[in-house]
Formats: sequence, C-alpha cells, structure tokens
Amino acid sequence: MSSDTWILTGENPYESRVDRTFAFIDLSGFTAYTDAEGDGAAVAVLTVFRTRVRAIAARRGVRIAKWLGDGAMLVGTEAEALTEAIVDMEEAFGGDDVPLSLRAGLASGPVILFEGDDYIGQAVNLAARLCSMAKPGEVLATKAMISSLMVNTDATPIGPQRVQGIADPVELVRLQSVPDRRDG
Repeated sequence: MSSDTWILTGENPYESRVDRTFAFIDLSGFTAYTDAEGDGAAVAVLTVFRTRVRAIAARRGVRIAKWLGDGAMLVGTEAEALTEAIVDMEEAFGGDDVPLSLRAGLASGPVILFEGDDYIGQAVNLAARLCSMAKPGEVLATKAMISSLMVNTDATPIGPQRVQGIADPVELVRLQSVPDRRDG
C-alpha cells in the first residue's frame, strides 16, 4: 500500500489526534513603527523580541513552532506552562527597549499532528483568531482551558464572543499575571 493510498481507501493515517495548547503572539503596531522608525529600528525590536521570547519559552518548557515576522506560534503539552509563558512575555514588552506591546491568543484541544511538524485543527485556528482580536497588551484565551494549576495567572471572564470562522460563540477570558505570586 503506497503512502497516498489512504486517499483512495478512506483509511486516514491522520485520524489520531494529540492534545496541545497553542498561543499566537504579535507585536502590536509593528507595521506603523517600522514605517515611522525605519528598517534599523525594526530589526532592533525584532532582535529583542525573539531573544526574550526564546528565553521565556525555554524557561517555561514550551516550543516555538514558527516565527511569523513580528509574531510567533507557540505550542505546549501543558496549558499551564504555555499560559504562564505568554503572560510572562506580555509583561516583557512595552518598555523603552521594545516600545511595542504584545498581544496574544490561546486555545487548547485535540489537533492533527501533520507530517511531524505542523498542527491542524480548531485549537490552532482559534488561538490565531484570538490573537487577532486582542488589543495591545491583552491576552485572550478560551475559558475551557483555564485550570486551578495556573497559580501565577488570573483570568477575568469576558463572556461569550463571536470569533471569525467559528460557528458558535466562544467563552473567553482575559489573562493577566498576579504580581505577588510570580515565581520569576
């Protein structure tokens, strides 16, 4: 049986799914910043951005799945670790050395691990859409992925929201750190 015979037989090798948590992050206002400040400033901001994202992802044990210009897609096997990484990242931007705020969207769920290095499924799409919906400095997540293990992160309910491409409204929360409980 050839590797593409499943198309003809209906025996799909990609039917088994894996549970993952996804986050998309984006530097808000990057295009306008680049236009106003020039390429050199853009490269400097991206260098700091990627350095900080790499450091926080490594410390929290999450994977950077891909860079997306002034953003990134991150993947975690544990919702708590990725959530706290994203909240750490959000706090790491918006100062003098990186004058742009971060925005992010998170979602969890079963997805297809396609060809060993790409993910396909609603959780990926939802995380990307939530990032697009987030305001500068805002982290949006699905209410369903919040857990009591997220001891350094508070979730403020914002209720059911329409998300482009998703049929039913999604219960969302806004995430923020709890400063006196941060474990650094």
